Amino acid sequence: MEEQNALADDRALLGRTSTAERVADILRTRIAEGFFPPGTRLSEDSIGSALGVSRNTLRESFRLLTHERLLEHRLNKGVFVRVLSIDDVEDIYRTRRMIECSVVRSLGEPPFVLDRVAAAVEGGRRAAKARDWKGVSTANIHFHRELVALAGSERTDELMRSVLAELRLAFHVVDDPRRLHEPYLARNVQIVRTLEDGRRDEAEALLADYLDDSRDGLVEAYGQRVAREA
Repeated sequence: MEEQNALADDRALLGRTSTAERVADILRTRIAEGFFPPGTRLSEDSIGSALGVSRNTLRESFRLLTHERLLEHRLNKGVFVRVLSIDDVEDIYRTRRMIECSVVRSLGEPPFVLDRVAAAVEGGRRAAKARDWKGVSTANIHFHRELVALAGSERTDELMRSVLAELRLAFHVVDDPRRLHEPYLARNVQIVRTLEDGRRDEAEALLADYLDDSRDGLVEAYGQRVAREA
């Protein structure tokens, strides 16, 4: 009932032209926020009623999110939020490394427009000060999304949004989010300052090491959680 009431607040986002894509946007955001944790079965009746959409529209939205690897259909059981494997996590980081490092490498000549990247860094620092580790995670996601947005490519932005949404499925089941996210606040600052100084190649190297360390830390933490639940 709580989920249905919360989703009902999102109905206004659909406007007067409800579409499967808009419903998918809402559900994608809710999944990324942890509103529907990994392993959760999504009820067509409750979600459809909350959003005021038809069963066919909702099923099309589920299909879109299944294609994005956020949901999975289990035969005779329904639609569930995916639980990632270790291989999934490692593949996500391979993809991130290709995208993010390529963007930094191709920035061109300085100065770079870093206002939104820097704002994401500041948001993470504020969240850490308030001991809001979920907020730190969100700000860190924003940092990487804004970094990729420097490429000025809608297609790359869309790809990165999908990759980061999938990554957060792993974040939501890690026991100690502070340990996972806090060390990267200072590294975000370092990358921004390096780019502000126009040292693009150095920033790319910092980012590559950053992503490798982040992958290793998440694989370790996530693997421990998965092993306990196996």
